[in-house]
Amino acid sequence: MFSYMNRGRAFYRNVVTLALPIVLQNLCTTLLGLIDTFMVGSLGEAPLAAVLVANTPVFIIQLVIFGLQSGSSVLISQFWGKGDTDSINRVVGIGFYIAGAIAAVFAGAMFLVPEQIMALMTDNRELIPLAARYARIVGFSYLFNSITGVYVGAHRAMENPKLGMAVFGISMLTNAFLNWIFIFGNLGAPALGVEGAAIATLCSRIVEFVITFTYALTNRRFPLRPRLILRPGGQLLRKFFRYSGPVVINETMWGTGYSLYKVVLGHMEGSTEILAARALAGNVEDLCTIVIFAIAGTTAIVIGREIGAGRRECLFEMGAALDTLACLAGLLIGLPMVACAWLIFPQVLYPIFHLSPIAGDITTMMLTFVGVFLPLRAFDTVNTVGVLRGGGDVRVATLIDIIPMWCVSIPLSALFGLGLKWGIFWVYAGMMSEHFIKFVLGLTRLRSRAWINDVTQFAHVKEDAT
Repeated sequence: MFSYMNRGRAFYRNVVTLALPIVLQNLCTTLLGLIDTFMVGSLGEAPLAAVLVANTPVFIIQLVIFGLQSGSSVLISQFWGKGDTDSINRVVGIGFYIAGAIAAVFAGAMFLVPEQIMALMTDNRELIPLAARYARIVGFSYLFNSITGVYVGAHRAMENPKLGMAVFGISMLTNAFLNWIFIFGNLGAPALGVEGAAIATLCSRIVEFVITFTYALTNRRFPLRPRLILRPGGQLLRKFFRYSGPVVINETMWGTGYSLYKVVLGHMEGSTEILAARALAGNVEDLCTIVIFAIAGTTAIVIGREIGAGRRECLFEMGAALDTLACLAGLLIGLPMVACAWLIFPQVLYPIFHLSPIAGDITTMMLTFVGVFLPLRAFDTVNTVGVLRGGGDVRVATLIDIIPMWCVSIPLSALFGLGLKWGIFWVYAGMMSEHFIKFVLGLTRLRSRAWINDVTQFAHVKEDAT
């Protein structure tokens, strides 16, 4: 029944080799968020909840950048399999243009009208001014992070995930140190609270950019060609929008939908405790899903590389094996997380973050939902982000990822939380309902084998064609 799992040691060794640096990169990013939560949480529940509110639009821009990374990797991984670095330079150039423009608009809005944007996220008047002060500063960090993200994502698609691990590892350490200085007023600096956390984030993003820019100028494995980056050409631009555009739309719609869950939480009775619980539960959830997202990223690289190199014979079995591997990882991580949420966290973790008893109980409930549904979510994530996208089936992957959320989960969550006022348990039940539908749709598409597409056909662009 599971004969497709017999891929040989070389296959799994390659998966581990690619996935491990991605795990470490994701771990650095997640620990960065956890450190922020810990340091801001020491100021009280209101600052912690305010930072979560401020990071809701930030989360959307992060997803847009991730969408550009993922969408670009659909093309880059297959071009890499063909050895076509000129086309990769052009794809990177398109990514720079789009990511930079979106980040600039986002930073401007967060600087000019932060209070109005935060008022859309919550009606809690205690949180809006705190969140606005944080958002006004942190928005500019994504002018730097957007460019860094596109370049690091390109190297990940070219089987060089170690770059991201190094860049974001240094960023994590920088951010933690600067948090300690600016939040609490150490080494002679003023104690700035949530604004200090925003300044630390901005500084760490600048450090990321400087490191990445220096690496790009000296790297010989993938030398940048400014002429191709600045003038990517119309033919590849059309190819980019055809295959990368749906992924960007996918991540933007998913990020917006996920943020709407937080909007529902922010408008419920007892929103301060609920949002504080969500801030901590979200960081623990991110920590427990880093392996799953690493498998998804590795899957997209492997599938794209094999298609680009013309090796299509065993792609279905390869995709099924990686989906199953992710499901097992979700089970092995999810069950211990549920046990910790009930037996360890209330005595050890929640007091560190100064959670009230009510917020602690809500956190335990949230983590229980996350842990129970993690195997199903792991399959959905790797199948959609890894297998289908890596195979160039981006339109169907987008529909599978978005329709269950927007047509089922969001309406149910809003109905239970704001309409019927049934409470946070039922809101989370509504949020998790999408995974059942995604599983059925994703498995059907996987078995059809219609997701296997060579997206680089007729896409080779000569250097003088601009």
